[in-house]
Amino acid sequence: MKCAKRRGHKLVRMRNKNTEKMGRAFEYRRAAKEKRWGMMSRVFPKLAKAITMAAKEGGDDPGTNSTLRAAIKNAKAQNMPKDNIDKAIKRASGKDSTDYTEVNYEGKGPHGVLVFLECATDNVIRTTANVKSYFNKAGGGQVANGSLEFMFNRKAVFEFEKTEEMNLEELEFELIDAGLEEIEENEGTVYVYSDYTKFGDLSVKLEEMGVDVLKSNLKRIPTSPVEFSDEQLEDIEKMLDKMEEDDDVQGVNTNIN
Repeated sequence: MKCAKRRGHKLVRMRNKNTEKMGRAFEYRRAAKEKRWGMMSRVFPKLAKAITMAAKEGGDDPGTNSTLRAAIKNAKAQNMPKDNIDKAIKRASGKDSTDYTEVNYEGKGPHGVLVFLECATDNVIRTTANVKSYFNKAGGGQVANGSLEFMFNRKAVFEFEKTEEMNLEELEFELIDAGLEEIEENEGTVYVYSDYTKFGDLSVKLEEMGVDVLKSNLKRIPTSPVEFSDEQLEDIEKMLDKMEEDDDVQGVNTNIN
């Protein structure tokens, strides 16, 4: 088990205590903005695609397919209708089932911001052209795959509400053996982090403990997050909005603090 130390209600790997956490401030702000602006419905096609891909790869029974189970929970957390979820599962075994290819893109956007895109597409040529246009129109450009990957650490992230009876210190101790690296709270939401290889172990442990996980996924956390001014962020977010509106884009990762 990796060396960790206590800091109040946080368990932090010593070598990353100041870097990874800093890069999440922008994520929190962006998630809050999306809720305020009622933009969450645009993620339904992405959620449906994730469900279909999980069902196709591991079977349509959430009880035995942990990836599908997580995808369904994520969809429910965004208030995706049950009918949409059921249709996405059935689509995996239907005659018109679509084969998706997972592909990543890396690039630099306005003011030098670094972007790592995770996509799932049924037409790589189309997706590649679209991604290239998002970077170019924003004054940036793509870079060769692998150029930026080392600047992000891939993590499993679980989100759930902090209940009155929940004790974060006790929760830490229970989750350490399952791979917990860090736990923190932000405005009533608890975030649990681990190495991406521990996604399954931590997911099972949280289920055994009866924790109602609202959302779980894999994210790339910047190792050296960068501060941008409000004016710069306005330019950057215009590009990020275009990317996130693309149904093929499943994840947008940046080095913004």
